[in-house]
Amino acid sequence: MPEFTIKHITSYLYRGEVYDSANQIILYPISDEYQEVQSQELLITGNPQIAHHTDYYGNKIGTFTVREPHTYLEILSRLKVVTRARPIPEDTIFAGEQWTELEKLQKRMPYVDFLNIEHFSFSDEIAAIIKTERVQTPFKTALHFCRYVYENFEYIPGITNVETQPDEIWKLKAGVCQDFAHMLLVMLRHIRIPSRYVSGYICPNKNGMRGEGATHAWVESFIPGYGWMGLDPTNNCIVNDTHVRLAVGRNFTDCSPVKGVYRGNPEHQLKVNVTVSYQGDEPEANEYFVVLKPEPVNLIVKNSFALHQELMEQQQQQQQQQ
Repeated sequence: MPEFTIKHITSYLYRGEVYDSANQIILYPISDEYQEVQSQELLITGNPQIAHHTDYYGNKIGTFTVREPHTYLEILSRLKVVTRARPIPEDTIFAGEQWTELEKLQKRMPYVDFLNIEHFSFSDEIAAIIKTERVQTPFKTALHFCRYVYENFEYIPGITNVETQPDEIWKLKAGVCQDFAHMLLVMLRHIRIPSRYVSGYICPNKNGMRGEGATHAWVESFIPGYGWMGLDPTNNCIVNDTHVRLAVGRNFTDCSPVKGVYRGNPEHQLKVNVTVSYQGDEPEANEYFVVLKPEPVNLIVKNSFALHQELMEQQQQQQQQQ
């Protein structure tokens, strides 16, 4: 059972004082039979009170507000996680029976949410690829298209950002883990395999995988007779005990580790630093900077429930615009 120590720091440096900074964090790893959080420390500038709730997808969400004027905000998550190896699907059920089972799920919750294809202008091209390259069982089909994304999209950090839409990724044929995950989602949902976006970390085990020691993203597809199977198209592999899951959802918007709004000068710099160590090894770090110029938002927060409602409305508006 691998044990990982992960430190994730998100910091904002504002150009001038800002206030009424309302934030949402999804930095709490999923706990189940394959992943156990042994400890977690969460430190935020000003030590604001954090309100918690569980969202529709089962993710633990934290919300907090920093009302006082400030020029800097840092969110530090330090945690220890133990992971356990997952069995690989045996894939012994007849292909026709499996596809019939998936057809029955198309109108059932929550699978319908993970079959909905968001706006994508190149559906005809995807359909042509699926028609010529579809293989036998859902399991083998999912593996096939995971490899397709890995082989046909180039891994180029910095060419896209969190707002890059699937249309642009398809034209670029390049991106990073988030983009690879979104492309695999498009393909698997076209072929009617329920698939969801996963955010988390990929931890070091000396194998040179893309995204080691950083925030990462991949896909989980529902396989009849097995359940949700993780696929990492950035590395063309089945997800196992070197991946730590934070959240699941329809896309990046549902799983963003940190997001929020504030009142004040819209110009600020975002810095993210992630270090991961494996059972006492020296930590491996990944750090990047992004300069953002968002529109300032006037936000009045009376209590944690009002904050939760405001954040949910903001998220819904973002999703409707995609």
